[in-house]
Amino acid sequence: MTDKLINKAPEILGGTPVFSETRVPIRILIEYLEAGDRLDDFLESYPTVSRHQAIEMLKRAKAVLTRNRTKP
Repeated sequence: MTDKLINKAPEILGGTPVFSETRVPIRILIEYLEAGDRLDDFLESYPTVSRHQAIEMLKRAKAVLTRNRTKP
């Protein structure tokens, strides 16, 4: 599976979802944020990922997590 944002192919890190055109797993961004690190810290550590890619990934995650949400 490949789209403009995510690549998931068996020959790249055993099929782990990565940012397209990189070998940086999507989960690394989440782990940075979970640890309290800033987005800029992640981008400095992984310069092959653009700010645009990271923000679009977060928007996508937000959309998935808030879809079909029922009101309390």
